[in-house]
Order: sequence, then structure tokens, then C-alpha cells
Amino acid sequence: MLDADLALSAALGVALAAAAGFRIFVPLLVMSIAANTGHMSLGESFAWLGTLPALSMLAVAAVIEVIAYYVPGLDNLLDMLAAPAAVIAGIVISAAAMTEFSPMLKWTLAIIAGGGAAGLTQGATTFIRAHSTALTAGIGNPVIATAELAGAAAVSLLALAAPVIALVAIAVVLMLALRLFQKFRRKADGLDNR
Repeated sequence: MLDADLALSAALGVALAAAAGFRIFVPLLVMSIAANTGHMSLGESFAWLGTLPALSMLAVAAVIEVIAYYVPGLDNLLDMLAAPAAVIAGIVISAAAMTEFSPMLKWTLAIIAGGGAAGLTQGATTFIRAHSTALTAGIGNPVIATAELAGAAAVSLLALAAPVIALVAIAVVLMLALRLFQKFRRKADGLDNR
């Protein structure tokens, strides 16, 4: 396998992992669909993701997760539970996508890059939802939930078609979230100094 192929495999895994920070089950469902239709190869120990029972299970889990984020109050509770789950899902997703890596390199990249990308994305969405809850008493949260769902689906599909572009898109989203965080931090500091 060429170095460029290895890089694309890593980019695919990390981009799909980052999508797990938006919604945990959507990128897993996209992976399962892609594997079932022959559009994605999975690592040998992750072949179960390409089975019809896994596809069915992931479809049900994704639908439940999506609906749950539209329930006021439950969305914030889910964010607390989703943080560690997103990191674990990010690790699994990236390891499953990195088919040609040695086990040591695969798991090192999966833990650091995959888990890290999922954790950063999840952290950004949690921050945005918390501020939406504070500013709109939760009324604006369905808009956030819809944006997160769209982000998870778009990044997952883009990762399959153009993994590097998907990584760039995630980097842009995270930079925008960082700017938003800094803006809120400056406002909070300005209010505290008065």
C-alpha cells in the first residue's frame, strides 16, 4: 500500500471519528451501510460492522439517539453521557477504518487521533448546547440538534468521498467553535471585572 493510501485511510478514520462527536451512531451507521454495499473495507476484527444485524441495530440506535436530542432537558443529560461514549466510538470507528496499519500504529492513531477528534467535536457541541440552553432556556436546542445531525451525516458521507476535505471541514468547525468559546469567555471576563 502506498503512503498516500495509508494517509487517506487515516484521514477516513479520523474524519469518521470526529463525526461521532456530533452523533455517536450516525457515523457507525454510515460505515455499516458503506461496508454492506461494498463501498468501504473494514479491518478484520471489525467485519461485524458490515453485517445486516449490525446495520439494523445501528439504524435503530441512530434513530433513538436523534429523537432523544430533541427532548428538552434530555439533550443536556445526553451530552454528559455522550462525552466518554463519543471518545470510545471515535476510537472504534478510526480503528475499523484503518485497515492496512500495523496493530500498534492503528491503535495508537485510533486512540490519539480518533478518540481526540471525537472528544474535541463532542466538547464543542456540548459547549454550544449549554450556551443555547442558557440563552434560550432550551428553546433553541432543537436548532442545535438539527445542525449536529446534519454535521454528523455530512462529515460521515464526505469522509467516504473525500477524507482529506472532511478533515479540513472538521478543523474549520472546531476553529469556529474555539472562536465562539473565546468570545463568550471575553464577555464573561468583562462582566466579572465590573
